[in-house]
This record gives sequence, structure tokens and C-alpha cells, in this order.
Amino acid sequence: MCLFQYDDDPEPEERVPAGPLYVPVLPGRAEVAVRLFRTPLGARTAVGFTSAGRLAATLGAGQRWIRLSESALRAMAEPIGAPLLTVDPTLTAPAVAGTPTGAATGAVAATVPQAPGTVARTV
Repeated sequence: MCLFQYDDDPEPEERVPAGPLYVPVLPGRAEVAVRLFRTPLGARTAVGFTSAGRLAATLGAGQRWIRLSESALRAMAEPIGAPLLTVDPTLTAPAVAGTPTGAATGAVAATVPQAPGTVARTV
């Protein structure tokens, strides 16, 4: 383990407090539930933003949020399987749309031209 931080390191070795964060919460609930996300590799992560504008630019203006310190957010997320904290993520995937009927059932409607007398076999 290296004790020095280089300019090209993607993450610092020591956690530096990010200060109060704008944390997205799940909508439509009487109680507040912190919204968790997944990294591109599938790990669960809590997400916080350093400004309400950055949160709105990434998740939309209608996203509800609360203010939490970094340590409070980590304390809430780690016990439920989200040990990572991502601050100010800028890239998000678009919302998942409904699947077409054929894709959901696996049915494919296509004709394959065949020579006369050839027996076709479906695999």
C-alpha cells in the first residue's frame, strides 16, 4: 500500500470529509429513505452532491433530497450493504423503458430463405 498520493491517482488514500451533502431520497413516502445506486461494476453506493444544482442536473429537478453530513450518510449506508460513497457523480444511465412484447417472450418472427428439399431445424 502506497502512503503517497500522486496526481493521477483516481482516489485519495485517506477519506477527506466532503461537508454537508445533498442526498437523494425516495419519493412518495411518509418517512425519508436514502436512495442507493450502483456503480458501473454493480457495487452498491450511496450518492451525495455538493450542491442542489448538481443534484438537479444529474437526477432531474423533481428529485427530492435531504442534507446529511458525509459521516452520517456513510453510517446509514454501510450497514445495509452500500460501503461506497460517490460524491457528485455526473454520468447516469437513462431510465429503463418497457420492453417490446417480442423481446420479453423471446419470440422472433423472421423467415429464412431455404433451398427446395432442405430441412430446417430450429435451435
